[in-house]
Amino acid sequence: MNPLVGIIMGSDSDLNVMQAASDILKQFDIPHEVTVVSAHRTPHRMIEYAATAKDRGLKVIIAGAGGAAHLPGMVASVTVLPVIGVPIKSSNSIDGWDSVLSILQMPNGVPVGTVALNASKNAGILAAEILGTSDEAVSQKVTEYKNSLNNEVIEKVEKMKRDGWENKFD
Repeated sequence: MNPLVGIIMGSDSDLNVMQAASDILKQFDIPHEVTVVSAHRTPHRMIEYAATAKDRGLKVIIAGAGGAAHLPGMVASVTVLPVIGVPIKSSNSIDGWDSVLSILQMPNGVPVGTVALNASKNAGILAAEILGTSDEAVSQKVTEYKNSLNNEVIEKVEKMKRDGWENKFD
């Protein structure tokens, strides 16, 4: 199947963070592609990637970037697809705040959905939820996933009831 989600990042050093988006999309059986597209080092590649994404069949783009984190916003400026930004705490980052604010504070007219710092798993889930609005099979998988989260918490509650809260850290 052709990819429905594009996962891009400014550097291959971001892959350790962005891997979680790919993993959750695999769990939902959503075809996707993963590549490096740097807003600063490969601006022509970035423009081509974003401008052709819809015609290539993509429905959502997840863009991770650290430092100045221009990639998600610049991609959003060149495509009509929803872009989900993942701020990454990189080696040149100011505790990740520069990345968070660079992605979060987009000007009106160029929205970028932004998840928490290093939270590419959430970006993958959000991409699946977006796809699920028009694909019932994907929606069902997201529903099952969310039900599993609920069940995990209930199991922990039962364990605490059974073992006592005093022993929860054993």
